[in-house]
Order: sequence, then C-alpha cells, then structure tokens
Amino acid sequence: MTTQQHTENDPSATPGADTRRSFLKSASVASLLPAVATTAKGANVFELRREASAEAARPAGPNDRVRIATVGMGIIGFIDTTCALKVPGTELVAVADLYEGRRVHAREVFGDHVKAYVDYREVLARPDVDAVLLCVPDHWHAKMSIDAMKAGKAVYCEKPMVQKIAEGHEVIAAEKETNAVFQVGSQFASSLVYEKARELIAAGAIGAINSIEARYNRNSPMGAWRYTIPPDASPETLDWDRFLGSAPKRPFDAERFFRWRNFSDYGTAVAGDLFVHLLTGIHKATSSLGPNRIFGVGGQRYWKDGRDVYDLIMALLDYPETKEHPAFTLALQCNFEDGGGDGTLFRFVGSDGVLSVNFTELTLNQTGIVDPSREAVLKGYNSVVTFSNAVQEQLAQTLKVDPPFVPRKASGTSFPAKFRVPAGYDERYDHFVNFFASVREKKPVYENATFGLRAAAPALLCNESQATGAVKGWDPATLKVTG
Repeated sequence: MTTQQHTENDPSATPGADTRRSFLKSASVASLLPAVATTAKGANVFELRREASAEAARPAGPNDRVRIATVGMGIIGFIDTTCALKVPGTELVAVADLYEGRRVHAREVFGDHVKAYVDYREVLARPDVDAVLLCVPDHWHAKMSIDAMKAGKAVYCEKPMVQKIAEGHEVIAAEKETNAVFQVGSQFASSLVYEKARELIAAGAIGAINSIEARYNRNSPMGAWRYTIPPDASPETLDWDRFLGSAPKRPFDAERFFRWRNFSDYGTAVAGDLFVHLLTGIHKATSSLGPNRIFGVGGQRYWKDGRDVYDLIMALLDYPETKEHPAFTLALQCNFEDGGGDGTLFRFVGSDGVLSVNFTELTLNQTGIVDPSREAVLKGYNSVVTFSNAVQEQLAQTLKVDPPFVPRKASGTSFPAKFRVPAGYDERYDHFVNFFASVREKKPVYENATFGLRAAAPALLCNESQATGAVKGWDPATLKVTG
C-alpha cells in the first residue's frame, strides 16, 4: 500500500496532521488508553478527551465561528443538526426541506432567525454558510455533495456516500478539484471503541485475523423504515417533482416521499443503510481498504408492505492479504424481523483470540493454542487412539523423534479484557468535532470521499449480488468493479 492509499483509508494518518493543535494530539493519545485509566487527580481519560475535543472546537474569535445549514430536516436531519450544535463555535443559519411541515418545525426548534428554503441551491448561494449537512435521500447524495463543494462549502454527507458506485468517482474528483473539506457521516470512523479495537488488533491481541462476524438487526416498525406519514402530506405541502430528481417520474406518492428507504429508486436497501456502518467500523479497526469478492443473499421475509427492497440480507466478503492484515473472510447480517432484537455485534476472530465489539464496549478473550505434550497429542488430539496398541506404540516412538506439528503458543503480552466508554458517550459528537476542526483548518481528517466509497461500494455490490445471484468482484485499491 502506498502512503497515499494508507492516508486515504486511515483517518489518523491525514497529511499535515503534525500541524494540528496540540490538544487534538492529546485527545488522540488519550483515546488509546484503557477506559479504567485515571490521572493523578482521578480524572477519566475520556473526560480528558472530551475536554480536548471541546477545546479543539472552540473558536479563537468571533470570525472563527462555523455557520452551518442542514439540507433535509427528516429524522437524521434533526439528529445531526442538534448534535452539531453541541460543538462549541457552531451556529445554524439555514435549513432546506421539500416538506413544509419540516421547514416550520425546524424554525420552531432552532429559532425564527433560521431561514428555511425549499431549494437547496438557495442555501448554497448564501455567502454566510460555511458548511452544509446533507441529510437527504441517497439518490441526492452525489449531486448535492458536488454542488456544495463547487459552491465553496464544507460538506458533511450522510452515509452511504453515493447511491451508485460511478457517482463515488465523481465525488472524489470534485473533492480533489475543489480542495473542499468533505466528510461522510458514518460515525464509527470516530468511535473510541473502534479506535481501541484498532489498537488491540495492531498490537497482536488476537493474533492474525482470519474471520469477522458482524450484524446489525432491528426489531421495530420504525427500525424497519415504517415512518409516520403526516396527514397534511400533499402536492401542495411538498415539492414532489423536486424530490424525484434523477429518479423515474411517477405520480405523487406520500409513502415514497416519507418512506423513501423502502424503494430502490431513492435508497440503497438494508446494505446501504446498515452494512455501511459495519464496513466503516471494520475498515477502521483493521486498516483495510476493503474486500475483493462479495456475495449476498436475502429477500423479503416479513415486511411485505409494498416496499420493493428486501428486509433481510446476509453476505460473505473476502478480504485479500495486505501489508496491514492477512486474508480474512467477513460474514455480515442485517434484518428487520429479528425476534430477539439482538442489535449490533462484531466478532473479530484471530489465531490467538476473539475481540467482541458493540456500541459501547469491547471484550477480549485470548484463546491461544498451548503446546500439548506428546502424550496428550496421542490420547486427546489425534486419531491414533483408534489404532491397535502395537501401532500406537510405534507412533509414540516416532513422535519422540519427529513430532507431527509444533503448535503456536499463546501471546504472552497482557491486554485489558474489557474496554468500555463512559455513560453518555456519543461517537456522533466526536465525528462532528473532527469535521469542524477540519473546516477551520481546511484539512480533512476523518472519512473522506475515498474512505466513503470504500465503505459504500461493497455494500452496493452486496445489493447487486443479492439481486442477481452472482459473486461480485471489487478492487479496493483502484476503486473499480472487476466483474
């Protein structure tokens, strides 16, 4: 891997990182310490990181404030905006949404001083907008991102970065052409949990990775995108034609507008919504560029409610050997009808242990192979126990001279068995802290367009594989589909 490739996939290795404020460096170091570590005064290291993050986000003066605008005031639009405004030195000046009720509510929540627009281009035309948060349907991500970068705005684009792989190359080109700050909104890239997983894996805590299991399940109508449709939804209260954009033209349909994720014209199905999060965390933790073979299966198993996308998908992804990691296989699962509601889980399985990760903690179980005696090999680990006594004795004599294998010993290094973030920790907040630090310094830090495509493309290829039954090829270094 070249230095450039490593930088594009490694948020902590951005060129010019040595010029960052010292407190950003302190925050990065603190993030790698065990959760139980304390200073001499008893302060938790996470508190120190939060203080450093807040200091990094605090403007040096009135002219250093970051004025933001949010395009798309649906569920994630309100979540992202509220979180972004917690970062010191940020100010909301405008919003845009195609539905009148959301424009009204945005001003009810954030104040009458916030201007509300129907057309996002009016937001981009405002000289006082420094950065835009794009929280819109997937089929608008590339178009709006490119328009915003060309308008001189910093961009925080919700995941997945694009609806189609070809659009990813267009976004990358615009990022390079405009030198804009562009960050994808998949917050696992900034999570302390995945930073710790990355540290442990790199240190050899589980030996050589050979497989990863990851799941992201939801067990509720809202989790399955059965969003509420307001009673006043009509062509008079929302701009239907503008919503369609590049999608096929069709008569007004409130369900398609408010539940757009259920339709392939506008969304990217379960893989685009949830696999992208899993892939972001995996690529962060393993320093991987991505898989080279992808196979997905699934279908509509429960939510037969008019949607044209599946509600369950499982996928196998093969990752080739690189300088950063050995070859390994990733098994992914997402569904909307899991009766157990077991949520999200990662299991990084290595030669010497297993690392289990969820939203708030990780657990390390080291299981390295201990060198058995030759007697144990004969009596417990070998099929020779089924042979005659004479043959067993002959083999025993042979083993004294030529053992059949030399088992690898477990690592003698000591690692923490548990790592847990404090109550109230929010990786989304840290993701915005990183974004706004980049906006002020004009240097992208976390999850740029190349990283974004490396997470989105495998998810989109899972969709193609599920639909066609074919194994898909992908070159994560050159960002090209290989057949």
